[in-house]
Amino acid sequence: MRARYFALISGIVFILIGLFGFIPGMVATPGTGGPEVVVKAGYGYLLKAFPINVLDNIMYIAVGIWGLVSYRSYMKARSYGRGLAIFYGVLAIMGLLPVLNTVFGLIPIFGNDVWLHAITAIIAAYFGFKTPSVVELREHERNLADSRSRNRL
Repeated sequence: MRARYFALISGIVFILIGLFGFIPGMVATPGTGGPEVVVKAGYGYLLKAFPINVLDNIMYIAVGIWGLVSYRSYMKARSYGRGLAIFYGVLAIMGLLPVLNTVFGLIPIFGNDVWLHAITAIIAAYFGFKTPSVVELREHERNLADSRSRNRL
């Protein structure tokens, strides 16, 4: 149950972050000190703290939709947590490396994005890799039985 709610809540948050990146009032213009990015469309700092561009916004919306779709089943939500942990863990490490902190010039993942991605990876790993409780397993089995009975009709 907790993994499903994690998928739902994080999905909503990621979609909102992606949408906020398209609102000009929420994005500050980039300074002169950051690494060079090739995709300059929508490039700036969300809430004056997190570097973003249009590809970053699309990525956040896609991850959010993945979370909302994964909410439907416990196993999908758990897989979402695992995938998110690996994805954002890799992004956090890439953000620390000067050669990769803009994903080859496409998406800015430097500065405050590094710790945000690391925290996201840790939280997602908790929900994706922890041993499910008895209640979660029973709910998953009940959902499987319900779906099988619906398919017979």
